[in-house]
Amino acid sequence: MSLSDDGGYGGDRGPETGQTRTRLPDGEGDTYGTGRRPRAGMSSRNLVMAVGVVVLLIAAIAFANRGDGGTGETASDDPAKSADTQPTAPTGTKPVTGKHGTIATGFAKTEQGAQSAAANYAVALGSTSMFNRDQRHQIINTVMAPSAVDTFQKTLDKAYSADFNKNVGLHADGSTPAGLTFVSRTIPVGTKVKNSSNGRATVEVWCTGLLGMAGNGSTKPVTTSWFTITMKLAWSDNDWKAITHSQEDGPAPVSGDVPASGAKEIAGAVDGFGGFTYAR
Repeated sequence: MSLSDDGGYGGDRGPETGQTRTRLPDGEGDTYGTGRRPRAGMSSRNLVMAVGVVVLLIAAIAFANRGDGGTGETASDDPAKSADTQPTAPTGTKPVTGKHGTIATGFAKTEQGAQSAAANYAVALGSTSMFNRDQRHQIINTVMAPSAVDTFQKTLDKAYSADFNKNVGLHADGSTPAGLTFVSRTIPVGTKVKNSSNGRATVEVWCTGLLGMAGNGSTKPVTTSWFTITMKLAWSDNDWKAITHSQEDGPAPVSGDVPASGAKEIAGAVDGFGGFTYAR
C-alpha cells in the first residue's frame, strides 16, 4: 500500500484527510521542500534597524556609567542612598582602608561603613582569640571606643571564667586539649542600621555561629546557633568604634536535612577554610 492510499501523506486529498503542513523558519523550507521567499528589501531594512538598536544600546550603557555627567562617580553624594534598592551594590567608597592585626579598621563615615565595622567586630568578638586573655584585651582595645574599653574588658574577663572554659571543652586556662580543635566562629548573615545621626549609629548584625570541640574523643561536638548582635557605634579617631554590645537569640531557620559531618571532617574544614573581611 502506498502512502497516498491511506490518506496520511501525499495525494490530492482534501482537508478531511487531516493533512498538516509544517512551516519552518525562512530558508529552511517546510516538510514538502518549498522554502518561503523573503520579500524584496527586507534584509537591508532589518540590517539598518539592528544597527540602530545596537547604537542606542551602547549610548544608553555609556550614559548610565557616567552617572553624574562624566565624572565616573555615582550620582548621589550619599553612598548609602545610592544603594537603597541594591544593598550589596558597590558605592565607589572603599569599605576598609587598613587592618589592626587581623581585624579590619578604617571604615568610611557612612551608614555602610558602620555596618561593615559592626560585622567585622562581631566576627572578632566571637573568635577563638577571645578565650585567651591577652588576645581578648587586644581585640577589645581595637574594636571598642576608648571610653568603653575598661568596663567591657572587666565584664568579659568575668564572663570568660575557668568554669566557662571547661564548659566548652577547654582547659581552665583556655588552652585546647591535645589532639582536638577548638571551634568558635561568628558568621554575619546580614546587617541593618536601626538609626544613624551625628557620628553615632546603632547596627544589628544577624549571625550564625559555630562553637565546640572537633576531634576524636570530643565530648563537646561543634554545634550551630543563630543570634542577633546589637552594637552601638561612635565615630572616634577617624573610625567607627563600639560603645555597647548585646546579643539575643534568633531569628533561627528550620534546620535542614544535611547529615552531620564527623569530627575529623569538621576539624579539617576549620583548619582549611579561613574567614572573611565583611564589607558593604
